[in-house]
Amino acid sequence: MTTAEMSKNEQEAAGGRQAKIVALVVAVSFFMQILDGTIVATSLPQMAASFGVQPVSMSIGITVYMLTMAAFIPLSGWLGDRFGARRVFLMSIGVFTGASLFCGLSGSLMEFVLWRALQGAGSALMTPVGRIIVLKNARKSELVQAIALITWPALTAPVVGPVLGGFITTYASWHWNFLINIPIGIVGMGLVLRFVPEQREADPGRLDMPGFILSATGLTFLLAALELSVTWEGGLWLVISMLAAGIVLSAMATRHFLAVDNPLLDLSAFRVQTFSMSTLSAGTACRTAINATPFLLPLLFQLGFGLSSISAGAYLLVYFLGNFSMKAVTTPLLRFFGFRTVLGLNGLIAALSIVACGFLTPDTPPFFIHALLFLAGLSRSMEFTALNTLAFADIGPAQRSSASTLSSMLQQVSMLLGVAVAAAVLNISSALRGAGNPVLADFRWAFVVIGAIGIVSSLRFLQLPKEAGAEVSGHRKFQKT
Repeated sequence: MTTAEMSKNEQEAAGGRQAKIVALVVAVSFFMQILDGTIVATSLPQMAASFGVQPVSMSIGITVYMLTMAAFIPLSGWLGDRFGARRVFLMSIGVFTGASLFCGLSGSLMEFVLWRALQGAGSALMTPVGRIIVLKNARKSELVQAIALITWPALTAPVVGPVLGGFITTYASWHWNFLINIPIGIVGMGLVLRFVPEQREADPGRLDMPGFILSATGLTFLLAALELSVTWEGGLWLVISMLAAGIVLSAMATRHFLAVDNPLLDLSAFRVQTFSMSTLSAGTACRTAINATPFLLPLLFQLGFGLSSISAGAYLLVYFLGNFSMKAVTTPLLRFFGFRTVLGLNGLIAALSIVACGFLTPDTPPFFIHALLFLAGLSRSMEFTALNTLAFADIGPAQRSSASTLSSMLQQVSMLLGVAVAAAVLNISSALRGAGNPVLADFRWAFVVIGAIGIVSSLRFLQLPKEAGAEVSGHRKFQKT
């Protein structure tokens, strides 16, 4: 090997290490953000007592966070291009961390809601801008590992959050559910300053204000409608009205983006089959099914099995272990089988494991429950990593910012859609029986319906070309010579 070749290999190795370090830095911040969203719900009754209000009033803290986040997500890509992704990402962590401090120090519901709204604004910028940073620092051959690193927070935090939140609320105080973000945020900002390089677009153009208003209000109404459909606050007509408004505004935003010269969001990414399939069509359906599972499982174990929150949490930790264990083999599996086979076959395994959860009973041997949950966790991790990686496999540099923003918007929709569909099936099944609380039979229907959505989406992935994303996965059979 010549000196030049050795130097080139050393540079590539150094670049690969840099990409992994950047992805890890981004993952730390993502974990803080997602953990916060799942940990808060466990302490709402204690917070209500502290503020002197009814527990039902505390739901506004979750709602205002979600709505503020929805309003600012469409702006994230343009801000990253205009002011630099590193600077905006650092600012988003700072805003989120500072707001977390004041949430933990709040002495009234009004104070809490105010700081919670600010926290949502910081959260809105963190995910899409963080993903842009990773995409800009990783070559295509490094993309699978980089995306896998920033995907694990979304897999682990929803499972760990409720368990950790319950423990903190029981043995410490609800304040620490927010104050725990302070050291994580400080470490995250330090890591960004140390390891993340600054990269800016030469000319991002002027802000498309009409596009921002239409897309922000459309997404806000859509997510609010899905949130209300779970709690049924305000009644059926309010849900339908907000859903209709969200659809109309989103359609107007789409028409606007296609008509103007410098749109806030470049929709040309949807012309890329791999992006469209993994985010908009089959990807949304697949995420809807998988995102419903962490919502249904705790309810199944507590309401259906009659277990305590601690015992239910022990089962969820097995589910988390499955998520975590798949990381080591994700890259080799994608290299050997390719995206189409992995998304189709693994998606089918994930969907069938969801259906199988509906047939668990208190008499099912614990070993079988553990094995099923571990399998569900494995397949969930594989599917999410493959989806998130394939989405950007064929996206060009000019499309990265808009593609990352669009992906974040659709992931928020699928997250709430999964919970909404699962809750709707539980409510309908319970109502048909004339009962108030769901029982095992109701959970069976919910898991079957959700699993059916997953089965259909997994079959849809088989329409991808065999060579889809081969340059990223390293699928040997279709590597270019």
